[in-house]
Amino acid sequence: YEKMRLKRLPFDEVFDVYAFRIITSSVDECYRALGVAHNLFKPVPGRFKDYIAVPKANGYQSLHTVLVGPRGQPLEMQIRTKAMHHLAECGIAAHWLYKSESGQVSNSQTRANEWLRDLVEIQKHAGDSMEFLDNLKVELFQHEVYVLTPKGKIIKLPRGSTIVDFAYAVHTDVGNACVSARVDRVLSPLQTQLVNGQTVEVITAPWARPNPVWLNFVVTAKARSAIRGYLRNFKKQEAINLGLKLLEKELAARGMRLDDIPDARIKELLKTLDLPTPESLHEDIGLGNRLPFLMVRLLMQEEIGPHTPRQEGGDKAVRNPLIIKGSEGMVVSLAKCCRPIPGDEIAGFFNPGKGIVVHSSECKNVIDLRKKQFTGLDVEWDRQVSGDFPVEIRLELLNKLGTLAKVASAISKMKANIENVQITNQDSELSTDVITLRVKDRLHLANVMRELRKLSVVLNISRVKSETKNKRT
Repeated sequence: YEKMRLKRLPFDEVFDVYAFRIITSSVDECYRALGVAHNLFKPVPGRFKDYIAVPKANGYQSLHTVLVGPRGQPLEMQIRTKAMHHLAECGIAAHWLYKSESGQVSNSQTRANEWLRDLVEIQKHAGDSMEFLDNLKVELFQHEVYVLTPKGKIIKLPRGSTIVDFAYAVHTDVGNACVSARVDRVLSPLQTQLVNGQTVEVITAPWARPNPVWLNFVVTAKARSAIRGYLRNFKKQEAINLGLKLLEKELAARGMRLDDIPDARIKELLKTLDLPTPESLHEDIGLGNRLPFLMVRLLMQEEIGPHTPRQEGGDKAVRNPLIIKGSEGMVVSLAKCCRPIPGDEIAGFFNPGKGIVVHSSECKNVIDLRKKQFTGLDVEWDRQVSGDFPVEIRLELLNKLGTLAKVASAISKMKANIENVQITNQDSELSTDVITLRVKDRLHLANVMRELRKLSVVLNISRVKSETKNKRT
């Protein structure tokens, strides 16, 4: 009754009303007993499971089969060795309670130890106890698939697992550095879900690092906790590096270096701010929790009032902007309200707890930020910017069959990618679409728009800029 209730099964699908367990002395005898059982009674197709060849994550090993009994009733049979039975009954504690006759640790005990080590690693990467508990629930309650490494090693994963889950199951370092994979020799994206029997070869790169987007599709607790742990540590280190850079930039505007500040003065400032180390100060500056020019004034022991304005004399004499390369990481982000791209005039603002947000100078939110006396930061694009950048364009189109295909073809011709298409207004004759593209810079965008204007189905085209004042990121 409990099995019918919990698994929502009708009575005729409960196969273990009659269940037998056979305990043997060796693995060889397990398979011999299975052969005898299948010879005596017909096995039910699809109900055989070999947990000896492929143990469960917690080390459990046994042969499970369902037979058609003498009167047609289903009989479940479990066949295992004494060591396997001891582990099944006592759990992973059997590692300390039981040893095989040879005195060596059995395969099932090794599996149990590996599972325990995985749980310890999940706990190590977890931010707090609640996150660990959530990850543990995922680890315990799961259906499984079995996939292979190129060397034939079997990797057990929850159903729905992706290539990223597989990479982290192989090793945390492999997961952190994965960029793609070959599934059965076919190049596949990282979000590809795996099925039983596939062979997966993970492709890594020394420059690669976990992407926050992976958290949207990974399934295993190990992958999720490892990604979160890496991103937490990576963001912290990025914030420290950025904070140090901003502090040195502010000192350079005064013709000084950080080495010119006495250690005693730095220690005094840390004590005043109740910070343990200089790195803590750098991290706070990088995250936007403390302003670099105020920290410099405190280091210089200048008097600071409640509304002390920033002196711009030094910056005007020697301009020293923060260079934006487009690959700064997690503590320097591009505002979603105006989506600046290389070639745009830009302005930077501190967002407490998140770092620096870069806006287009023409963004409506920049005007609001300056009116509210938010501290701006002198920034400019690097001459060699890397990567593609999102930008939105609005098109008024003839609502005809094949219009979007022509638009997509023109965009592809100019080597730009479409990230999203949103139809904002449509009737029988016209359609207004907002398309999010990924382009390299302002010149690249201009070339795309010039190509689109050549199409007869395009009536009007414009770049979307700062649609709302409240949409500030």
